[in-house]
Amino acid sequence: MSNPNLKYIVGLAGSPGSGKSTIAAEVVQRVNRLWPQKACALDSQVSPPDVAAVLPMDGFHLYCSQLDAMENPEEAHARRGAPWTFNPELLLKSLKTLRSQGSVYAPSFDHGVGDPVEDDIFVSLQHKVVIVEGNYLLLDDGIWKEISAMFDEKWFVEVDVDKAMERVRMRHILTGKPPDVAKWRIEYNDRPNAETVNKSKKNADLIIRSIDF
Repeated sequence: MSNPNLKYIVGLAGSPGSGKSTIAAEVVQRVNRLWPQKACALDSQVSPPDVAAVLPMDGFHLYCSQLDAMENPEEAHARRGAPWTFNPELLLKSLKTLRSQGSVYAPSFDHGVGDPVEDDIFVSLQHKVVIVEGNYLLLDDGIWKEISAMFDEKWFVEVDVDKAMERVRMRHILTGKPPDVAKWRIEYNDRPNAETVNKSKKNADLIIRSIDF
């Protein structure tokens, strides 16, 4: 805490449907709840600042207009969520800024519009623990390897692929997709993405087993 710029950055990876977003939110909530108990020097009359934050990888999707400009726009939209439909260069730049300056503005993702929202997330100097969560954070090829090297710890959420795909299928249906479309999207996009993600499990420092509540 004596160094205002120091950050402890955790990369939390897992396949679609693994529960990584839920885990990231829970870890951050618990750290922020426990911090006042540890920081005994804080004035009891002062509400302590949050010291942990989540930085999702979702905001680093390519824009729909960028997918439209690709050689095969239909394929690009159908495979949205694959590694090549993200902007890892921007993610790496954001992580380097966070390291060097102690704070960064990052994009979120508007699922209603289907595009990133620039500068919608602010990780500030007060945030000492940052959980970066996303599918491909622990890949070891190309620029993803540089991204993986930015983390102090690397966590991976392990889950049976069939269980994860059932969760994703339900998610698709809850967001309005017909069952046959949900099934097609899983087989054409979500399952191949999950298999790619699972190959990066070997690069994790900690394996977290996903469970159903």
